[in-house]
Amino acid sequence: MDKIIFLQNGMEAVEANYTQFPLEEFNQNPFIQALPPLADKTEIIRQLTVKPVYKKEERDIDSIYRLHMTQRLYQFFQPLPIHLEMYNMVHSLIIQGYLARNPFDKNYNRYINETGKQIINRVYDINSRTNFRTTASCGTLIGFSGMGKTTSLNRILSNIPQVIIHNEYNGNHFNQIQLVWLKLDAPPTSSLKALCLQFFMKVDELLGTNNYKTYVSRNLSVDSMLPLIGQLANNIGLGMLVIDEIQVINRKTDQIMNFFVNLINVGVNLVLIGTPGSYELFRKELRIARRLTGNAEIIYNNMENNAEFKFLLESMWKYQWTKNFTPINDEFLKLFYEETQGISALVVSLFVYSQQEAIKTGKEALDIKLVRKVAKTKFKLMKEMLDAIRSGNPYKIAKYDDIRRIDINGEERVPTDVYVNRGKKGESQKQETSKVSGISKKINETNNTPISKPKKVSEYKKEDLRQFSNQKNSENKNVYELLLENGMVDEMAFWIKSDLE
Repeated sequence: MDKIIFLQNGMEAVEANYTQFPLEEFNQNPFIQALPPLADKTEIIRQLTVKPVYKKEERDIDSIYRLHMTQRLYQFFQPLPIHLEMYNMVHSLIIQGYLARNPFDKNYNRYINETGKQIINRVYDINSRTNFRTTASCGTLIGFSGMGKTTSLNRILSNIPQVIIHNEYNGNHFNQIQLVWLKLDAPPTSSLKALCLQFFMKVDELLGTNNYKTYVSRNLSVDSMLPLIGQLANNIGLGMLVIDEIQVINRKTDQIMNFFVNLINVGVNLVLIGTPGSYELFRKELRIARRLTGNAEIIYNNMENNAEFKFLLESMWKYQWTKNFTPINDEFLKLFYEETQGISALVVSLFVYSQQEAIKTGKEALDIKLVRKVAKTKFKLMKEMLDAIRSGNPYKIAKYDDIRRIDINGEERVPTDVYVNRGKKGESQKQETSKVSGISKKINETNNTPISKPKKVSEYKKEDLRQFSNQKNSENKNVYELLLENGMVDEMAFWIKSDLE
């Protein structure tokens, strides 16, 4: 067990315990050797699993107490395949980022000293070429709200010491504090300065330093703070910086993205977490997309109604505090998926609410009718969003930033051109006019020469509107009526309101 050390500010740290790895390059770097040994699949599952306190005898306790016991389910965490992928991403980021930052490497120490002198003399240029080649990279975690992105990452980080104290390494004096990971929230104002100051504040909170006071009093600009962040990250051996809720960044996006790339260039590993609303941030430039998805790009959609969803619900189902235990069956599986659409946070909430309702009403058992009633009552505010997911209609889904499903191949099922242009009326009209003109010009140029044979209606995908152009119907409905009937025509009131706002 790691020895706990208390810093002067009262925060906990652990004393460095060096591990011998099978890879020789790992065994030459104290920052890497001080990390926990890498785990296999079985050990990862053991580390991440959280089982709430539960005893069968508790079902006989008074109902007022059992209502509180159901709240323990919010602590429940069942590792799934995507969590193993996240675990490997995090550990790979930290270890690979440290490879070029060996405190016993003369070239690295020379780079740090020279950079420090340049910052002091105010001649540092972040774009200048140096002999230091960073091995820092970035991982992105994009997915549905309520799927447990942040919770999952917190579970992984909880098994990695955040602050490690070094005293001696291989017989050499080595007095060093190592901050393995740091987690920040993206500022809703899209202010780079706010993000920089938050970095200094968090470091000071953990290590008891006074960086915030030093740099705020000097009223430094963002351009001046960026090299200071890089230098501080090297001085404290920062392994990884996590920035959560990046979907709130809706202004100065190019500047923010360049800021992230520059952090990687100075040696800071990044993990960026956000809802599908943030996916557009990575598509603007290949340079940025390449650097910000350099280590891994994990897409966290809602779960399919498959064996994985069944495994999650079955793992949770045994934690029942009603007097009568209700076995799970296919009808319950179907109902829970239909009412939650595979969003894990809603699955847990529906199970908790249903038990509480059964206890309060005295039924003391779960049944289909009760669960359906609870879902209707408790998920009122989310009804339109859940209905949009059920419909599969891209225009209905596009109204909500955090439920746009991203396919594994990176393509969205949502008309992002419509979403992005929303609120930019003049610009979007010009773009659409340009598109129509271009199409007309292309048709004229072809001079009635067919480019390719049109597809048959049966070949069109479900969301392809062309299927309605040649569709035969007994009621002789026109194309507009068919689109309206199939939910493909949206109410313009929403879009007009968005443009006015």
